[in-house]
Amino acid sequence: MIEVNKVSRWLPAAIPAAVIAAAALGVPAFGSAAGARLPEKSADEVLALIAGSSATRFSGTVEQSSDLGLPELPKSARGYSSGADSTSAVLELLTADHTAQVFVDGAERERVQVLDDLAERDLYRNGSDVWIYDSKQRAAHHVVLPEGSGAAPQLSATPAELAEKLLAAVDPTTEVDVATGSVAGRPVYELVLTPKSDDTLVGSVTVSVDSDTGLPLEVAVTARGQSTDAVRVGFTSIDFSAPPADTFTFTPSADTRVTEEELPSGPPEGYAAPDLPSPTVTGAGWDTVVALPVDVLGSAGSSSALLAQLTTPVAEGRALQTSLVSVLFTADGRLLAGAVPVEALEAAAR
Repeated sequence: MIEVNKVSRWLPAAIPAAVIAAAALGVPAFGSAAGARLPEKSADEVLALIAGSSATRFSGTVEQSSDLGLPELPKSARGYSSGADSTSAVLELLTADHTAQVFVDGAERERVQVLDDLAERDLYRNGSDVWIYDSKQRAAHHVVLPEGSGAAPQLSATPAELAEKLLAAVDPTTEVDVATGSVAGRPVYELVLTPKSDDTLVGSVTVSVDSDTGLPLEVAVTARGQSTDAVRVGFTSIDFSAPPADTFTFTPSADTRVTEEELPSGPPEGYAAPDLPSPTVTGAGWDTVVALPVDVLGSAGSSSALLAQLTTPVAEGRALQTSLVSVLFTADGRLLAGAVPVEALEAAAR
């Protein structure tokens, strides 16, 4: 068992782990092989292995599997076309499986290729050049990053990025144990996070860490009372050699519509930042509930019809409960969310 206070010294501020997991794209080698023969390590030692990861060059296949108890959206409602609204895009990520090819060569060369039905979407980063390409739309967006801008925005979350956010939830409300297994044919240490609370929907989170490089290869989240994973993200294959240099170069074809984008150097003259309301947070750890004093239903526009189909009426408004996350739209225009049952959200709303 780990002493959780030691963990928090290097981990980022805690966030609701299940919410991050539900939003992630990309996933795993299905099923870790039990009993990989590895030297014993404590949880603190495995966390140190992640923090000191030596994996800066690699390529592989990442797969996502989601079973949150939501119906799969019809193709007409899926949110990857340019005309789709953001709600259907997010819901499509939560209800369908996805496969992506990931290529990384240091901090400034990366490519993520998401494979859709008879199409693909690509993000290329080669130094200061960033391209985003959608083969279905035959459209590409190009932007040149300013010097020293660091990493470009990711098209999808890798297991390592997701693991960082999930591990941020480790606090005194979490038990952490270590097991061993295998992912993508490589021996791994498994950090198993188990909430002590009986009120959260999260049963456990398993982060599988490559025993040699310290790179998280797989993340799996199980809902309370369920034996199968609600969300799984990880590599099915991985190669730690440097990808070929031309992997990160994009040349648009003659029939591709190219849009040159410019990053704003700052807010327009006379711009005043909106006075956005701060969220209200109740509870702690895995039982955290976040409330926004915003009329989300009223401002959702075209999204409201789809939300109405997926939510059910409750005493405080309309609610959506998945196996890991619940969302409540109150009659007075607030949005509450957390990895807790709807009843807990209603209590917080009152």
